[in-house]
Amino acid sequence: MEPPVAAVVEAHGTLAEFVARLDDRQVAEASALPGWSRGHVLAHLTDNARMFARLAEHALRGELVATYDGGTDERDAIIESTAGRGADEHRRELARHTARLQAAWARAGDADWRRPVTFRDAELAATVWARWREVWIHLVDLDLGVRPDDWPEALACHAVDFLRCRLPAGTRVRAEDVRRQWTVGHAPGRVVTGRVRDLAAWLAGRPPAVPPVAADGLPALGPWPPHPPPRPDPGPRDSPGS
Repeated sequence: MEPPVAAVVEAHGTLAEFVARLDDRQVAEASALPGWSRGHVLAHLTDNARMFARLAEHALRGELVATYDGGTDERDAIIESTAGRGADEHRRELARHTARLQAAWARAGDADWRRPVTFRDAELAATVWARWREVWIHLVDLDLGVRPDDWPEALACHAVDFLRCRLPAGTRVRAEDVRRQWTVGHAPGRVVTGRVRDLAAWLAGRPPAVPPVAADGLPALGPWPPHPPPRPDPGPRDSPGS
């Protein structure tokens, strides 16, 4: 499937519009994420763009580099060290790394999207979908007026598809407004219904406008999809020399 580059560029524009209104006091205020200020959310979005740009630039040269050389500790340290920037610096750095990311994507041809990257052990195209999720979900977290109801329908459908692994096996999710459904595992038992944006918000751990419903109550959600994804167990192997 063609990665939604144009849709991500549009999301970047929406993010820039909201960030343009912030002053230093608002940046330092709490976000909707526990323990994070708006500055933390902006620092994460900025470094996320930098990281994806780096992966793309190397992938286009046929090179495979680590998502973060220091793993999640490095990512967290970058966020903490840059969250306290003033509004102007946040705007400047976000714009700089967003432009770098979009420039890298603009150089990608059809075959390039299949180049491997270390992010989720996937292909370059997967980083475009991931950035789309990051921008719209964290726009809600900035608590500046964007709500899941503002998410594009296609983004919400993608988010449900990506996050359905958080559901227990045998769960069916039915989006009544777009007439789509997703099933986890086989022999579905519990059926969760709602509007697609509300289902996406619930699965993403954000407040839906109208909570989804299930006859026997909503199931508990499992963890966010792991990075990297678990590899299948290859099973027992013969001993060397046997």
